[in-house]
Amino acid sequence: MGANPLLGVIFHWIGGFSSASFYVPYKRIRLWSWEVFWLAGGLFSWAIAPWLFASIQTKDLIGVLSATPRETLMWCWFWGAMWGFGGLTFGLTMRYLGLSLGMAVALGLTTVIGTMGPPIFDGTLSAIAATTSGKLTLLGILITLAGIVVVARAGNAKEADLGGAASEGVAEFNLRKGLLIATFSGVMSGCFAWGLAAGQPIRDLTLAAGTDPLSQGLPVLCVVLAGGLTTNALWCAWLIAKNRSFGQFFGAASPEAQPGERPNLLANWLLAALGGTLWYGQFFFYTMGESQMGEYGFSSWTLHMASIILFSTLWGFALKEWKGASPRTRALVWTGIGLLVGSTIVIGAGNMLQASA
Repeated sequence: MGANPLLGVIFHWIGGFSSASFYVPYKRIRLWSWEVFWLAGGLFSWAIAPWLFASIQTKDLIGVLSATPRETLMWCWFWGAMWGFGGLTFGLTMRYLGLSLGMAVALGLTTVIGTMGPPIFDGTLSAIAATTSGKLTLLGILITLAGIVVVARAGNAKEADLGGAASEGVAEFNLRKGLLIATFSGVMSGCFAWGLAAGQPIRDLTLAAGTDPLSQGLPVLCVVLAGGLTTNALWCAWLIAKNRSFGQFFGAASPEAQPGERPNLLANWLLAALGGTLWYGQFFFYTMGESQMGEYGFSSWTLHMASIILFSTLWGFALKEWKGASPRTRALVWTGIGLLVGSTIVIGAGNMLQASA
């Protein structure tokens, strides 16, 4: 199968929608502490779903991973573990810089590191920038960064309009500490793309085993997400021990429960499974989209980030989170959405131009 960037963009949009939607089931979980439902859902996100779908969609999964050089497996796992640190520190970025500046710095760095890191490391960036298709793709990346900044500013303006928690961010504002944490979070979050790039030998082996090119990235996810599972599981285990919340997995009452109140275990586990599988879905479709982007597969990370922010913002409208925001704020967020949609079109056009060359 040859490259089909238009199909790749569609897959990235589906993945972005999946990522933007995963927290909706989590919000319906009742009487479980954060570390309990995060780990329960994470078992599906980082362990069960990756191995299940890779087993179904690829050929000789165990044989492929067994034949993979240990160095490749180590680097895929390592970058996945580093990505886990990025996600765990993202909340601190918002705390010390506020929504607007925090999102712009963290997500901007994640986009740049995840997108530009692999071609810079491989030494192919100058060759990409020398072509018309490459310049068009890089322009799309810049438009994505502009869209991230605009959406972040709109989020900050919404909090101000609604008299929300924006002032709390100012109360704890610490530029030096915030920028250090935002830089760490942004760089670490972008490491996921490095893990996927490091998995090329696994793709080669699974293709040689007869796997459909669309599914060639699924075995890579098994290894990268094992690294993410390691980081998140260790953090959740520490919180569970600290808060003595392990019993909630089996029906114990959480601190916010009323006397005699117990969680609905079946409902909570089903919601955790749904949310966790939706979270995994973002990378299930990401790898499919990446397989169709041709020589400029590095641009997949930008498409991924743009799609997540786009659909997360639209979910915010659907859930009426923007109700009460001023017309100016609404215009600002729709401008950001327009930039993000436009960026995916420009990047897709650059990839299509290269594919047809």
